[in-house]
Amino acid sequence: MSKKFTIILAAGKGTRMKSKYYKVLQPVCGKSMVEHVVSQV
Repeated sequence: MSKKFTIILAAGKGTRMKSKYYKVLQPVCGKSMVEHVVSQV
């Protein structure tokens, strides 16, 4: 069986969002944005 790899591109401070979090750590429905992406991979 071959291995599968995933690259998640995540960057940016999110200054326009006026949040204390980086964009990928911004909470959405109880989880950070990056957690939503990782859970779908």
